[in-house]
Amino acid sequence: MSSTTYLFNIENINEALVKETIKEVCEALKERGYNPVNQLVGYLMSGDPGYISNHKEARNKILKIDRSKILEILIKEYLN
Repeated sequence: MSSTTYLFNIENINEALVKETIKEVCEALKERGYNPVNQLVGYLMSGDPGYISNHKEARNKILKIDRSKILEILIKEYLN
């Protein structure tokens, strides 16, 4: 048995899940011929889920995440 203590960081896991969801949503939007940047900006600015296609459950996936959390993670990624 190891004497090492491991630290479980739920925040890192949550960020990874949000990033993966954003990637999946962008792929679904591309497959439908939409510009994912424009569609995500429209959704994040307005809160209107109509900007996100239902293709591959993209709309349902993005609606499970708070918009402010998405913005926080995108800004953190940009600044790092």
